[in-house]
Amino acid sequence: MAENSNPPGSMQSWPLLVTHALEYAARWHKDQKIVCKTVEGPVTISTYADLNQRAKLCALALQKLGVKPGDVVGTLAWNTTRHLEAWYGTMGIGGVTHTLNPRLSDADIAYIAGHGEDRLILVDATLLPVVARIAKELPLLQAVVVLTDRQHMPDHAAAAALSVPLLCYEQLLDEAAESGALGSFTWPRLHEDSPAGLCYTSGTTGNPKGVRYTHRSNFLHALITTAPDALALSASSTILMVVPMFHANSWGLNFSGPMVGARLVLPGPYLDGENIYQLMHTFKVTVTAGVPTVWLNLLQHMDKHKLALRHLQRVCIAGSAPPRSMIQALEKHGVDVRHLWGMTELSPLGSLGTLTSGQIGDGLTHDDVISLKEGQGRPHLFCDMRLVDDEGKQLPNDGKAVGHLQVRGPIVVERYHKAAAPAVDDQGWFMTGDVASIDEHGMMRIADRSKDVIKSGGEWISSIALENACMGHPKVLEAAVVGIPDEKWGERPLLVVVPHAHVAGDEALKRELLAYMAEHPAVARYAAPDDVAFVPEIPHNATGKVSKLSLRMMFQHYKRPSSKL
Repeated sequence: MAENSNPPGSMQSWPLLVTHALEYAARWHKDQKIVCKTVEGPVTISTYADLNQRAKLCALALQKLGVKPGDVVGTLAWNTTRHLEAWYGTMGIGGVTHTLNPRLSDADIAYIAGHGEDRLILVDATLLPVVARIAKELPLLQAVVVLTDRQHMPDHAAAAALSVPLLCYEQLLDEAAESGALGSFTWPRLHEDSPAGLCYTSGTTGNPKGVRYTHRSNFLHALITTAPDALALSASSTILMVVPMFHANSWGLNFSGPMVGARLVLPGPYLDGENIYQLMHTFKVTVTAGVPTVWLNLLQHMDKHKLALRHLQRVCIAGSAPPRSMIQALEKHGVDVRHLWGMTELSPLGSLGTLTSGQIGDGLTHDDVISLKEGQGRPHLFCDMRLVDDEGKQLPNDGKAVGHLQVRGPIVVERYHKAAAPAVDDQGWFMTGDVASIDEHGMMRIADRSKDVIKSGGEWISSIALENACMGHPKVLEAAVVGIPDEKWGERPLLVVVPHAHVAGDEALKRELLAYMAEHPAVARYAAPDDVAFVPEIPHNATGKVSKLSLRMMFQHYKRPSSKL
């Protein structure tokens, strides 16, 4: 007998590349619409056939500018078709698309672009001043490309402020078309483990860390997002891409939409409640995804103008936990709310917030279903998950044990960009920094970030649980909780509240809220806050999450009243 009695498989070797998703859409859904509210103002409508052709022109233009496989191309831009073309154009020729977040400080953007070794930066015209302020700190930067046409190019003063050439995106594409090279251009057959994207964490502790996505990780992640238990995408879906393309890989929507031939609606920089509603209504959006602050603004706009959601079927929420009141408000409009969880390091989705057949068959009440939706859902196929204690011992999935959440899988980071050591242990487990529980159905519930959990008198208090409870009060617009140092208990929770516009944040409301929290069934007696601080607005970080770091700094000299425990 032959030494190896198991013959090799007889299937074709076909690398998992993101350009396969684009070419599929261009071939089989070529007339499917892509709607874009441009940075310049007008709404444009194109197709997947257009997207594929223009992405190839972008690729040719980048090659002419000297971009080679492995080179990093930065983008500082909103959700537009030009930005989407640039993603595929860069990745398709082996380059690395590095999304820069315009909501960060100049110092953070300069650090991230420098650490990422960006050779070019593609930027929306309105964001060019940011690049002008940091360009001198980027020694590897060779040129800046403005994602616009000749008519809307900035004036000569803007070019003079830069130390590198300032180029027009549409002019570059026109030159690529005139060269005649498009006719013979095909996407190169890259290795599926080639780097495709680079995204940095928000850097709440120390400098931001870079996560390099591969074609394979992006492809697998996009497959998961299309699944019925995730966003349930299909060729009949119309997706409003609310999640910024610069935020955590756009939750994979840049790839999963074309992968199924769904219609895309790109909102540009216009993420206020009025514009989001108008896009949803005009283009009959069926599914969307974003952080809770976006839906809070949408619901306020709808309440003010007595509007309804007539076409929307699903809203997927992640980034931070949606309060129960938000879930209830959206579902009153007939919308299925799906709570997801993820991180930049996970491409980014790690869990899916849909119920199992066993749960549905348990005679759940509507309130029971809402309670389950407040949790973060079940791990998906490509994200294994477990809990460990402080010593690293695995904890049971009984819904009661609370421990450090670890994950591993083909969409999970192994090593941060340029890091000397792996980000995982010798078994591949990545420590997420979240504290959570997992029940027997696999439903995971985040108790808090490990750095935000409040340790009071030997007990752990979840700031998220307190925030969600407070948001159920009709006079509260937004709430956050931070731990305040306490000589007796170590820490105590401080409730920070933004009241509704017509409500006064006074002593009467403070007493009302403290009583409400003390009597709330989801709040243990030891966890009930002792005091409330009213603020005109709660600070959010660059990804739309409540900035607990900023809140702790705001209240670093706070003295709480005498304890009632």
